[in-house]
Amino acid sequence: MKVLIIGASGLVGSNCLRYFKQKEIECVGTYFSYEAKNTVFFDTLNLQNHDNFDVAGFKPDVILHCGALTHVDYCEHHEAESHEKTVYSTNNMIALAKELNAKLVFISTDYIFDGVNGPYDEEATPNAISIYGKHKLEAELAVIAADSNNIVIRITNVYGDEERGKNFVSRIIEQVFEQQKLTLRLPVDQYATPINAFDIARCLYLLLTDRKSGVYNIAGTDYMNRVQLALTILKYFPDASYELIPLTTEQINAPAARPLQGGLKNKKFMSEYPDFRFSTVDDYVSYKSIMLEDMEGE
Repeated sequence: MKVLIIGASGLVGSNCLRYFKQKEIECVGTYFSYEAKNTVFFDTLNLQNHDNFDVAGFKPDVILHCGALTHVDYCEHHEAESHEKTVYSTNNMIALAKELNAKLVFISTDYIFDGVNGPYDEEATPNAISIYGKHKLEAELAVIAADSNNIVIRITNVYGDEERGKNFVSRIIEQVFEQQKLTLRLPVDQYATPINAFDIARCLYLLLTDRKSGVYNIAGTDYMNRVQLALTILKYFPDASYELIPLTTEQINAPAARPLQGGLKNKKFMSEYPDFRFSTVDDYVSYKSIMLEDMEGE
């Protein structure tokens, strides 16, 4: 099996690239705006770009589309750009997958739901309440409609190792390690299911090697709000200097609406892989704190 990973410089894509190579799958990872290690350039918005990696020459069996515009509030005020980088780019990947007779895998989100009755299983009816969520939903519907062999996975609150350390969990750990004073203004009423990007890679490996298709929710076993998430991290760093200010979503008054009772149930995946063990936020932060202590001691 040969896999092309679009957006391999991001959190999910980079973990998939690393794990798939460990599993001796032949794969190529691409970047667009940020060139990470071991990635090649590919522009999903312009398939005729002369600088694009030669995808036809690589002949992938799978195209894993991890690239998207993920800044939820930015999308709310830049609807055209959001549509271009989420929906239009996905339609281009649908066309490319058809041309190469490849399976397409699309990364979606729990933001396709309104957050009234979460966490959500695969059968729940979507009702996106933000531009970001609406465009993700439009893209995932297009992927499934294009070919019944395609896969959509929904994820949320992803954390883990990445070159830039942009995710919420990694940023807090890095700032604490650098002895910065943290001021955390966090929503106390937004609940989700955080998941390690490495677990997502492990799940995708199983789905691809077993030739699965359709929609899968991929979620960790934790269910918590952002305040609880921050406190879970900080308990491993008792000397950290921080101010934690719990706020309601209404008080924060962000441009884009958020699903409050969000998150996902991975009922379908666990019914097919009952022995799979998801890691927790505690697992990850405990491991990272020990690593950092070892680095300090060297």
